[in-house]
Amino acid sequence: MSTHATETPLLDLVKEMTADSLAFTTLEARDVMLARIAALVAMDAPPASYLLNLGAASEIGMEAEEVRGILTAIAPIVGTPRVVEAAGNIVEALGIALELAEFEAELEA
Repeated sequence: MSTHATETPLLDLVKEMTADSLAFTTLEARDVMLARIAALVAMDAPPASYLLNLGAASEIGMEAEEVRGILTAIAPIVGTPRVVEAAGNIVEALGIALELAEFEAELEA
């Protein structure tokens, strides 16, 4: 991992950790993201965690339908309340992403 200072050190660290885990696993990137999203649901992760991981999932070509499929597949294991909470956190994460995109567009204008 790099040791240079940036404006977003925590975000940079998480990105580097994600890249490192992808480099060391024997799983395909898509399978890693499937496992990560399922783990986020199981851990009752906050929206910010979904934001980071859904961004990475999108970068490798995962689509919303696959995320819905993950939620459906794990519902019998983690339970309906956990999946409903995850869905709400995902919606909140997408809202944050939209707000950030609008903010960035305003800065560029």
